[in-house]
Amino acid sequence: MHIGARLQLDTSELHDLFYMLFLKDLGCSSNAARICQLYATNDHDFKRNSKTMDHSLGQILHFVATNTAVKSGLATKLKTILNIARNSGSITRDLIETRCERGAEIARTMRFPERVAQGILDLDEHWDGRGHPLGRKETDISLMARIALLAQVIDVFHITGGRQAAINEVHRRAGTWFDPQLVSVFEALARDLSFWAVLEGADIEAQVFALEPAAHRSFVDDDLLDDIADGFAQVVDAKSPFTSGHSKRVALYSDMIAEELGMEANRKRWLVRGALLHDIGKLGISNEILDKAGKLDEEEWQAMRNHPVLGQHILSRIDAFSGIATIAMNHHEKLNGKGYPNGIGADELDLETRIVTVADIFDALSADRPYRAAMPTSKALSIMREEVGTALDVDCFDALATAIGRLENAKETSDDVQAPMQAIG
Repeated sequence: MHIGARLQLDTSELHDLFYMLFLKDLGCSSNAARICQLYATNDHDFKRNSKTMDHSLGQILHFVATNTAVKSGLATKLKTILNIARNSGSITRDLIETRCERGAEIARTMRFPERVAQGILDLDEHWDGRGHPLGRKETDISLMARIALLAQVIDVFHITGGRQAAINEVHRRAGTWFDPQLVSVFEALARDLSFWAVLEGADIEAQVFALEPAAHRSFVDDDLLDDIADGFAQVVDAKSPFTSGHSKRVALYSDMIAEELGMEANRKRWLVRGALLHDIGKLGISNEILDKAGKLDEEEWQAMRNHPVLGQHILSRIDAFSGIATIAMNHHEKLNGKGYPNGIGADELDLETRIVTVADIFDALSADRPYRAAMPTSKALSIMREEVGTALDVDCFDALATAIGRLENAKETSDDVQAPMQAIG
């Protein structure tokens, strides 16, 4: 934002830069599972460590050797490295293309300006045309992206090596990765000690929020809140192939249960947002754990059990969504106190959370998982029925069973009508 101000961007451009910087990694969850599969490693560690690599041959070889198949045996490591060596160009291009295009698409879903979406799309393009996914060059690259790429490299090297390390790395990549004009702007900024003091200060979050151009602050309505919830549900569901569509299905089942229970429209709208965002904490869990086909070990299980806490922490910090943070925190709790993460019981579980819990379990049973195939609807409901009244709310379960039954009856009727028509056709 300081670079943007020194470039004398107008308030509209600064507004879009502000949000593009917050949203630049919207598409990152889309390639997390693929990274785990290709590199046999923790996607969080891999992505963090890759930021320090400049794509010179020596650094690439070192990075691959130290970040591939970290917990695997030598044979797996060598096989994985060989595959990467043979296909490194297409792998890199595909991973970046997926992340950038998906991120831009989600930004548009949330109704951010096209300039924001374009900045996300161009984030990995380099000044010399050797970036990805489109190989754009110099000023053909979005200004937002040019600033953001520079800023994130400054941040990584400042965190890992200090002020001078950041300055040196930026200077080294001027004209290859970075717009030389922006590098000059940063080098002038870096001579201001107060800039570093803010960057290293304990109140950096407040300082960052204060940089939003006040004249362009937006007030959201219910429709926009719905779109934002939907957009972040897409981010969450993209994290694992086994949870594709999960948040939206849980939202659909929750809406069906609420309809059967006669919940009024405005309250139901908030419930659906809570259902869409109930698993947002899973963004903090590695795909090594989320996609593991075998039984989780104790450390992995503890990490998994922490995702409701992460979700509550994220949502409680956003005024517009703080009211649904309890759904994220408590959707794995049970009426009998045998759930997680806090083992609370019926007295502390509101109706919205009970609805989402029932919807979440039903979808988990009736969809594919890394450790088993999807169950038929009848079997999923039968398993859940055994916990009704002890772990699961009876009214919520009955409402779901009624709604699912109605859907299946409607489908059978539709099939009966279509069959003779298809025969005639």
